[in-house]
Amino acid sequence: MAFGVYVHVPFCASRCDYCDFATWTDRAHLVDAYVDACVADVERRRARGDLPDATSVFFGGGTPSLLPADRLVRILDAIPRAPGAEVTVECNPDSVDGDKLAVYRAGGVDRVSLGVQSMRSHVLRALGRTHDPANVARAIAAARDAGFARVSVDLIYGVPGETLDDWRATVLDALALGPDHVSAYALTVEPGTPLGRMVAAGERPAPDDDDQADKYLLADDLLASAGFAWYEISNWARPGQECRHNRLYWDGGEYVGIGCAAHGHTAGRRWWNVRTPDRYVDLVSRGEPVAAGGEVLDPATRADEAFALALRTRRGAPLPVGSSAREMVRTLASDGLVVVDGRRVRLTTRGRLLASAITVDLLAAGAPTAPGVATAGTR
Repeated sequence: MAFGVYVHVPFCASRCDYCDFATWTDRAHLVDAYVDACVADVERRRARGDLPDATSVFFGGGTPSLLPADRLVRILDAIPRAPGAEVTVECNPDSVDGDKLAVYRAGGVDRVSLGVQSMRSHVLRALGRTHDPANVARAIAAARDAGFARVSVDLIYGVPGETLDDWRATVLDALALGPDHVSAYALTVEPGTPLGRMVAAGERPAPDDDDQADKYLLADDLLASAGFAWYEISNWARPGQECRHNRLYWDGGEYVGIGCAAHGHTAGRRWWNVRTPDRYVDLVSRGEPVAAGGEVLDPATRADEAFALALRTRRGAPLPVGSSAREMVRTLASDGLVVVDGRRVRLTTRGRLLASAITVDLLAAGAPTAPGVATAGTR
C-alpha cells in the first residue's frame, strides 16, 4: 500500500511577492531545534505504530535546500521507508550546490524539484524571486553530476508583464536543460501577500484569464512535442517520471505531515499541525500533540472530493451513475470538454482550462456516484 510522508521546512532567505505559504525569513536561529523536533515527532509516531514504511517522502516548504544537507538527511534517516521509496527535495537554485546535492544523493534522496518559475529576469523580478536564470542551468548540471536521474522544474505563467513570447522562451529554455518532469501553475493572487496588496491598490494588474489560458495551451503543446505527457492538470512528465508522492494525494491516499503547518490524512481523518515553527518546537519538546485541528469527512463528501481529484488526472474519474450526471456528461462531451473512455470520463485539453467549473457542474448534477463509493485510485 502506498503511504507518504510530507516534511515541511518553513525557512526562506526571502519571501516571494506571491507566496502565502507558512514560511519565515527571520527564524534561522530555530533550524537546529526544528530539525530535532521533526526527528522527535517521527520517532514518537514510529513508537506508537502509526508511521508505516513510506513509499514516498517529500520535503517541501519554504526552502528545504536552506537546511544544511546533513540536517535534512538526519530527518530522512529517521523516517522508515519501503524499498525503492521515492524521496523528493524542493530546492531553490540559489541555495543548492554540488556538495549539498551529493550529500542528498548519498543520504537516499532520488529526486529534486527546482523552483524555477521563469527563465526571464524581468518576470522573476515581478515575482520577487532572487535567482538568476543562469543559476537554474548550474543547479540542474550539479544535480546530474551528483547522480540524480530524476529532476523536476516548477514554472509559473500569467505574471503581469510576461508576454506570450516570454513564456514560450521560459518553457523552451527549461526543456533545453533536460528535466524529466515539469509542473506549470497559473499565477494566483492571494490576499495579504505583497502581490495581493499591490493588485488591490491598483499598482499591479491582476492576471488575465485569457492570457493564462493561451499560455497553458502553449505549454501543453511545447511539452507534448518534447515527449512529455500531462498526467495531472498542472503536471507533465517523461514516461515513468511522474511524481509518485503527488499521485498519492490525487488518489486520496494516506500520508503523515511532519513539521509546522504540515497536513496529514490517515484512518479517514484529515488533520493539520500548528502553523509556526516556534509553536511546533515547543509542543514537541513538551511531548504534547502538534495537531492544531482535524476533521472526519462524511462518505458523500469524501466521494465528492475523490471524484474532483480524479477528474484532474489523465486517467479521469469513474463515469457517474445518476441520470442527471450522465446527461451532464453527454452535454460536456458534445461541447468538446470531456471524453468518455469506457467507464471513465476524462477532460479534454479545452476541458482542462475549465476544470473547476466542470467539476462544480458534475457534482451539482449528482456525480460522482452513490455516497460512500470510492472513485480515486480505483484500479
